[in-house]
Amino acid sequence: MTKAIAFPQYGGADVLRPIELELPAPGPGQVRVAVRAVGVNPLDHKVRSGAMEGFFPVTFPAVPGYEIAGVVEAVGPEVTAFAPGDEVFGALMGGGYAEHALLHADLLTAKPATLSWEEAAAIPVAAETSERVLDLLGVRSGETLLVHGAAGAVGTLLLQFARARGITVIGTASEANHDYLRELGAVPVTYGEGLADRVRAVAPDGVDRVLDAAGKGDVLPLSIELTGSAERVVTIADIAGAQQHGVRFSGGAEDGQSYHGRAFAAALALHAAGTLRLPLHRVLPLAEAAEAQRISEAGHVRGKIVLAV
Repeated sequence: MTKAIAFPQYGGADVLRPIELELPAPGPGQVRVAVRAVGVNPLDHKVRSGAMEGFFPVTFPAVPGYEIAGVVEAVGPEVTAFAPGDEVFGALMGGGYAEHALLHADLLTAKPATLSWEEAAAIPVAAETSERVLDLLGVRSGETLLVHGAAGAVGTLLLQFARARGITVIGTASEANHDYLRELGAVPVTYGEGLADRVRAVAPDGVDRVLDAAGKGDVLPLSIELTGSAERVVTIADIAGAQQHGVRFSGGAEDGQSYHGRAFAAALALHAAGTLRLPLHRVLPLAEAAEAQRISEAGHVRGKIVLAV
């Protein structure tokens, strides 16, 4: 048996509770990992609340968690890239809030010894999302990208990926996070009323593309105005707004293309160069998963929330 945190029904954070599950055996192409750390994402509480039921249906009791770091414990048939004892991190479609998790081998990569468990668990979702939306937006070297909600976990990695590509990034954040964004190579602006004028002041030549990673403040019409086209705007946080304003919503690899390999390689290249920053907002024990989701749901998170197992 293995221990996990699950929700037996949709609801608030208080529906999360500990359960015991049969220890999973890896099937063809799968790897069983003894989890050391699991990343917490806004998707976790959105799925738990039922808000994403149409996109991410679950079977109850449902174990959240879409990214983990840990030690390979067993491998299934057809797996040749990993062996028991390997330290890894990767992505999975739920099941990460547990002592053990099953992952597809092609969504795993080796963890360098110089990367902590908590930092490794902070990479998969933010890195894949960053690589995917930069590709969807088609933003190129020399262009300017505006990111709403730039100080969060996705924004933190996306700014670094964009900077490595020669892209200028303007990031919205509260005043308290402006120095943080500057350290990541972005030009900070304060969100809220008057945002369009502040963006124009720091980008007199205009904005080429916009990513909404915040999903708040009705920023999509403003983004369309700044870029001149809804096709130049992508949101990962506002499904209703995307439908209302004709903006693309991206919640995963909708075209069937996997960005994980490229994303992990990009993050590890920055780590090898000594420039990767993975700030941890909070590290909590797995037993406090409900509190971790409450913190995530409240917003204003700088960097990543991680559960230690």
